[in-house]
Amino acid sequence: MNIIVFQQNGSGQHKISGLKNYGKDLEIKEIVSIDQALPDFIDDPEEFISSSFIADLVLDYLPHPDLSHYLITLCKEKKIPVIASGRKNSDAMTPFTCCGLGRHKRLGAYGERFGFPEYRVELDDGQRIVVLEVLRGAPCGATWDILSRVMGLEVEDAMSTLPREIQYLCSANPGRFDPITGKSPVHYAGYVHRAALKKACRCYGYKTNSIST
Repeated sequence: MNIIVFQQNGSGQHKISGLKNYGKDLEIKEIVSIDQALPDFIDDPEEFISSSFIADLVLDYLPHPDLSHYLITLCKEKKIPVIASGRKNSDAMTPFTCCGLGRHKRLGAYGERFGFPEYRVELDDGQRIVVLEVLRGAPCGATWDILSRVMGLEVEDAMSTLPREIQYLCSANPGRFDPITGKSPVHYAGYVHRAALKKACRCYGYKTNSIST
């Protein structure tokens, strides 16, 4: 799968590292970095982004709205799916956070590996976590990175520890609140990981109605 990442001043580096560490059969073919100082408004974004790229998937980590909008427009013309987390653009996939991405057929192996977290769990005597396997997780790698901090905990303790540890590792902007839910991306990341753990425990047979919300 031919993945191209667009970033600005290292804005995608955390997720690039996660993709390389946990991407399995995925490979980033190219990283386009725009590192110079930019004006507040860019009238000619083509000076910074060439239209000659070819890809199966584009990851947009460009914080500058003019560059991001231009990149998404190019991808639409080229019929290339683009993920631009936290943006508002109907021509791209724009989950609230990278770990809020649903499953989409066009995303191929990337969509199978990254997005809404999914765990497989095994419990000792129905209470303590002895196996915790990531089936799908955040591209930043946090879903995998917290495993050692949760292994061996009782489910009730894990339900509070896991989202807290995820929030420590989350690189999203904590100041960008969702006006509907009132949650920041950091809070949201903790919430979806807790929900994933709760679902995994329920699938194993744990009575999740005993877990405090």
